[in-house]
Amino acid sequence: MVTWSAPGRVTLVGEHVDYNGGPVLPFAIDRRTQVTIRRRADLRVIVTSQGVGTAEISSPLCPGSDSGWERYVAGALWAFSVGARRDVDGLDIDIASALPTGAGLSSSAAIECAVLCALNDLSGVDLTPRQIADLALRAEREYVGVPCGPMDQYAVMLAEVGHALCLDSGSLDTEQVPLHLDAAGLTLLVVNTRVRHALGDGAYGDRRTACEQAAAMLGADSLRDVTVDRVLGLPDPVLRRRAHHVVTEIARVRKVVRLLRSGRPGEIGALLTASHRSLSDDFEVSCAELDTVVEAALAAGALGARMTGAGFGGSAIVLCRSAESAVVADRVFETFETSGFREPDVWPAGPAAGARRQTR
Repeated sequence: MVTWSAPGRVTLVGEHVDYNGGPVLPFAIDRRTQVTIRRRADLRVIVTSQGVGTAEISSPLCPGSDSGWERYVAGALWAFSVGARRDVDGLDIDIASALPTGAGLSSSAAIECAVLCALNDLSGVDLTPRQIADLALRAEREYVGVPCGPMDQYAVMLAEVGHALCLDSGSLDTEQVPLHLDAAGLTLLVVNTRVRHALGDGAYGDRRTACEQAAAMLGADSLRDVTVDRVLGLPDPVLRRRAHHVVTEIARVRKVVRLLRSGRPGEIGALLTASHRSLSDDFEVSCAELDTVVEAALAAGALGARMTGAGFGGSAIVLCRSAESAVVADRVFETFETSGFREPDVWPAGPAAGARRQTR
C-alpha cells in the first residue's frame, strides 16, 4: 500500500497561454488530493472517492470510454500502462480530496498526478516528476479529451514552497520564482464562486482553435511569436480579440516575473487586474460572479484581482494587504449576497509543495 498527495494550483498570471506555447506562472496551493493504492488478489480496479461514491474501472482501458468522475483515474491508469509499459493489475484506489471540483483549481490534474505517483511508487518504475507530469498531461488530453496545455500537471508535480513556477510552455524549461507574500505583508485570497465550470463542453476547445487560426493567419507557429501590432491587423474581430489577450498576457507574465525576482510582489496587483479585464473582454471566459469578485475586492482596497483557471466559472484570486484581507473578504461576501449569488468560499493561499509521498 502507498499513499501520495498532490496539490491544486492557482495561476498567478498567464491564463490560456500554455497551449499557445508562452510562459505561465502558477503555484501550488495547500489544498490537496490524497490517493491510497493497494493491490488486490483479482484483476478488478475499484475506485472509492470520499463523498462521491465507488466505481469499478473496466478493462481494457480505452480513451473516451469513461464519462464519470472516475475517468481521471482511468486516464492515469491508461497513461501509466502505455507510458511506463506496465500492465495495471487489480487495485483498490481510495481518494480523499480537499479540492473542490469545477473550481478552476486543477482538481483533475491533482487526481491524475497523485494516482500516477502512487502507481510509480507501488510498481518501482522510478519515473521522474517531469515524466509523471507528461503522463498526466497525456491522460487529460488523450483519455479525458481536454485539449489543455502543460501548466496544471507541471505545477502539480514541480511546485516548491514559497515559489511560483515559471514554465515556458514551448520548451518546458522551468524557473522557481520567489513568492514571499507573508514577508511583504500581503495575503492572496482564493474565492471559489461555486459556479462550476466544465472544460469538456466545447468552449475551451473553441478558444484554443481560435488561437491556432489566428497564429496561422499571421504565419506563425504559435501566438508566442507574434507582436501586438501584428495581432491588431487581423481582419476577424473575434480572432483579433482572442490573440490580443494571449499576446498581452505573455507580456504580463514577464513583467510579474521581473517584479517577483526583484522582491517587489506588492507591485504586481495592477497586472493581475489587467489580466482579468483581458480575460473578460478579449477572451470572454469570465462570468458575472467572477467579475463581481474582482470589482468588489478592488472597491474594498485590494491591490489586484483576477479570475484563475480556464474560466466559465470557478475561482478568482485577490491580492491585498494582510491587514485589510478581512475587510476585502467581507465586501466580497456582502456583494454576493446583495447580487443574489450563492455564498462563495474564501480562504488565504500561499505557494505550497508539489506532489509528495505521505508517511504514517
